[in-house]
Amino acid sequence: MRLKWPKENPPVTIAATFEIEFRQFLDATGRVVGALPDFARDTTALVRFYEAMVLMRTYDAKAVALQRTGLLGTYASLLGKEAVDAGIGLAMRPEDVFLGTYRDNGVQMLRGVSLRELLLYWGGDERGSDFAVPRQDFPVSITIASQCLHAAGVAYAMQLRRQPRVALCTIGDGATSKGDFYESLNAAGTWRLPLVFFITNNQWAISVPRQMQSAAQTLAQKGIAAGMPGVQVDGNDVIAVHHAVVEALERARRGDGATVIEAVTYRLADHTTADDASRYRAPEEVAAAWQREPILRLRNHLSAAGVWDKAREDNLLKRCNSEVQAAAQAYLDTAAPPATQMFDQLYATLPAAYAAQTAALLKRAEDHGTDHTG
Repeated sequence: MRLKWPKENPPVTIAATFEIEFRQFLDATGRVVGALPDFARDTTALVRFYEAMVLMRTYDAKAVALQRTGLLGTYASLLGKEAVDAGIGLAMRPEDVFLGTYRDNGVQMLRGVSLRELLLYWGGDERGSDFAVPRQDFPVSITIASQCLHAAGVAYAMQLRRQPRVALCTIGDGATSKGDFYESLNAAGTWRLPLVFFITNNQWAISVPRQMQSAAQTLAQKGIAAGMPGVQVDGNDVIAVHHAVVEALERARRGDGATVIEAVTYRLADHTTADDASRYRAPEEVAAAWQREPILRLRNHLSAAGVWDKAREDNLLKRCNSEVQAAAQAYLDTAAPPATQMFDQLYATLPAAYAAQTAALLKRAEDHGTDHTG
């Protein structure tokens, strides 16, 4: 049977139209380029953001140094995303739940995780995941995008309990290609969950560039297909990040559903300390990215406003270095956990096979006249 097409095209109507906003308040030099939100009009209040970002970078440098000298395990640097972490961490309420990646130490710091706990985690000690303060925040997710599914479940529980709380899930640009992400988006959109998906688009999923990951013009638009708004922000502008996160959290808290935020930034360091990014990134690209980095941008803005100068900068660096050094020493002074820790908290009742292994480990330590710490 041959289909017969009309000689003229049928009338066409538009089923739907969509837009993705890009938000930026400070340009790469720190100059104001748009009407500032209320919180950012008080430049002295922005000092809190700046101080947090400098502490993050100080901690990050120390963590890399500890790893390079064999005192820390493989580490994922947050260099270049300090505005993302500060913008998120200073927006969430204590009762909210954070589900993050291995590159979100800055958010964890602002949520109450101590520097010593962070270093313990990266040193291979799971006691570093037993946060003393944000008890309901989830541990670091290594498996890419798996935390999206957990976040949907957490948000659904909040909704069922009618709690005015929000789950915030962070992922990288590469994670938006995973099925876990799309499934979570669909659930969040369908059920109008109190959930924020925050995408840190740092341009590289290990060695795979953004343009090879997705043909979408923006990553924020992926939320539209799931029935939720998406917004793209300058991820090196802490004001833009914080403003978008606060807006999304408020929207979720009042029952209007989830939001996708894409922060466009750049990973200034290697993917982890086990990586060598010079194998796949041109030095000119990295050098250009340093001209847009977030800390210098905010410092320029504060200096121009007359609330920051060299004396304040020197004092801040001294305080940050002192705090980080004390935390690093506390980490190094922490006695190693017993080797039997690997069996703890796996099951309510340890299976016979594991019980036998525990006994064998203890017996080996006894025979060698040592404790069972390693």
